[in-house]
Amino acid sequence: MKLGGIDDRQLEALKKAALNACKLSYSPYSHFRVGCSIMANDDLIFTGANIENASYSNCICAERSAMIQVLMAGYRTGWKCMVICGDSEEECVSPCGVCRQFINEFVNKDFPIVMLNSTGSRSKVMTMGELLPMAFGPSHLG
Repeated sequence: MKLGGIDDRQLEALKKAALNACKLSYSPYSHFRVGCSIMANDDLIFTGANIENASYSNCICAERSAMIQVLMAGYRTGWKCMVICGDSEEECVSPCGVCRQFINEFVNKDFPIVMLNSTGSRSKVMTMGELLPMAFGPSHLG
């Protein structure tokens, strides 16, 4: 299967990276761990996890945590795929609204986002355009 320019082996590596990142979550308040992995255009994988704070507004989601890693490594465009997993065995975890807007800033509407359950046994794939239709973005600012 080709997904965002990646093959099955690369997708499995992304899934494993997201599941491993989930284990690094700091979530003492919600007790809900989330991990994320992103493959850059040269096949490097970056990861992030949700990091909570006693002052709740200072928390950061796994998706933004991973994206900051990608951006700080100098990758502004050309990302291939994102994988997200969370602490639900039953359901696949999707990005929150803030993360959807943040992701939208750097990818196109066809960017694939793979959402997993906590074991990786269930998955759902959606594009950025499906997750955030009619998104507000840089093009609106001229």
